[in-house]
Amino acid sequence: MERYHLTEGDSGKHDGRPVIYDGVAIKIYEDEDPSRILVQFTDGITAYNMIKKARIAGKGRINNAVSAMLAGHLERGGVRTPFVRLVSADSQLCTKTDVIPVEMIVRNVIAGSMARRLGIEEGIRPGNTIYDLCYKSNDLGDPLINDHHAVALGLVTYAELQEMYSMTEKINSILLPLFKGIGIDLVDFKVEFGRLPDGSLMLADHITPDNARFWDIRTGERLDKDRFRRDMGKVGDAYREIHSRLLSVSPFFGSDISDIRQMSGH
Repeated sequence: MERYHLTEGDSGKHDGRPVIYDGVAIKIYEDEDPSRILVQFTDGITAYNMIKKARIAGKGRINNAVSAMLAGHLERGGVRTPFVRLVSADSQLCTKTDVIPVEMIVRNVIAGSMARRLGIEEGIRPGNTIYDLCYKSNDLGDPLINDHHAVALGLVTYAELQEMYSMTEKINSILLPLFKGIGIDLVDFKVEFGRLPDGSLMLADHITPDNARFWDIRTGERLDKDRFRRDMGKVGDAYREIHSRLLSVSPFFGSDISDIRQMSGH
């Protein structure tokens, strides 16, 4: 993994680059290398399919750092991620894939939409890991689908789904003990996958407090986007806490952590 030394306050300026995706929380730009993209994490935050929007100061930099650290950890565990290297405090270079419009949600603890949909109390830990599929469509509100829907819609093949489940299970098995070691319960998270030119699949997503639920094991405090969804306040503090705890185990991440430390001022 290449290293790029950052200085505190260094932010990406990508004027002139063609924009591939102009989202509230993430912007994606073309790179000189057609096999790569530039991903910029912004301070924007949304909930309920863009109905609720705000800006959280410093969130983009935190998500960039958290994403990079977790990508490095997954790579060492044998999971291919899109992360190539850090480019600035809020941006990273990533491998370009043909993203499959299927979102996979991993649930280790009952929370959020599943609790509401099925009338189950939040916080219950099922005896099995639950995997949900959602069709990525803003117009339809990312509806819940099953394997057969995904294949019938031409989104994936059964063989690809099997591989996606296998990779997601591996990601979960790698991240659960990592977060437990820093006192965090990995409640659930979302991932997407993409196809490479040779047809193989790889993770095409970034795991951050924007798309995962992190609860403090001791207190049950929520340290993720639920604080924004539910008007709980201290959203930035929660994101910084996740960042800080991951930095606290920096020797485990290896020498490339120096980039993250410089970026965060640690």
